Amino acid sequence: MSLRDVLGIEHPIILGPFGGLSSVELVAAVSDAGGLGSYGLYGYTADRIRDTITQLRAATERPFAVNLWLPVGDEVTPDQVDLTAASAVAEPLFTELGVLVPRPPERFLPSSDEQLQAVLDAAPAVLSVVYGVPSADLVTAAHERGIRITGTVTTVAEARAMDAAGVDAIVASGAEAAGHRVSFLAPAEQSLIGTFALVPQVVDAVSAPVVAAGGIADRRGVAAAFALGAAGVQVGTAFLRTRQSAASEAHRQAIADAGDTTTVLTRAMSGRLSRGIPNRAMRTIEDGGAIAPFPAQNWLTGQFRAEAGKRGLGDYQSLWAGQSAALATRADAAEVFAELVAGLPV
Repeated sequence: MSLRDVLGIEHPIILGPFGGLSSVELVAAVSDAGGLGSYGLYGYTADRIRDTITQLRAATERPFAVNLWLPVGDEVTPDQVDLTAASAVAEPLFTELGVLVPRPPERFLPSSDEQLQAVLDAAPAVLSVVYGVPSADLVTAAHERGIRITGTVTTVAEARAMDAAGVDAIVASGAEAAGHRVSFLAPAEQSLIGTFALVPQVVDAVSAPVVAAGGIADRRGVAAAFALGAAGVQVGTAFLRTRQSAASEAHRQAIADAGDTTTVLTRAMSGRLSRGIPNRAMRTIEDGGAIAPFPAQNWLTGQFRAEAGKRGLGDYQSLWAGQSAALATRADAAEVFAELVAGLPV
């Protein structure tokens, strides 16, 4: 069965789900064009998840996906972590923005079980998951409600585990991809396989349709992905650059100005390995030598990142971008989608 049939879409093009940077407008634009719009629900409460899916349904009649992070067991709670050192390192950034270093909250993240139940109750067309393999109970519950499940992998071993779980499609995310490296069987630093090496190996190892992600921003990347055996592509940075995304103007401009800029992998902003454009915040934290574990670090930096976003100060934000950032030259989602469609096999 083709990816089109599995997901109920016209074109096998998926919008990368942006945790914290998703917008209803961009999801609807991609879905309405015949692809699969995806909305990242990282950190959302159950009520916010239900409200967001209601908004998405009102914006498009086409299928869309929502994305959740599965717990992998290394997440810390406020009572398990001492933020003194990490806060001291980040204090200059808070000071420069005129923001006080806050006290830790009662919890860093909502309950994963509550999030998953909210998605099951709302029954979107597709649930995509990262950082782990969905349980048999989750797969069964989703399928009983008519929800397709996709899972993201960064190695062949992860792909085999994902396939065994019975997911409907597997996203093979190469090391070129923007944002978090969603490895779960081995440390992310040991799972940095490029898209060209990863995709054909995953295709050979699994029975589910494979979606190529990482470094794809135009028709050439799409054609290359299909030549490697992929059944579809997932694209992030090229869409993040567009006016329809929820990225700040400073973030979009940083992608537009990427040119010869080299994206880097860092744990500075969230405590987990991620790819983005280097800036003052990233360098200050890395030079300070104290990074709290996830999600404590993500919560801590989020306190000044929010203020920076309001003020359009890119040097204090998480400027997630993939290695194809210089190819993200289009400012409108429809133009990006048309360019990608031009690379699909006839």
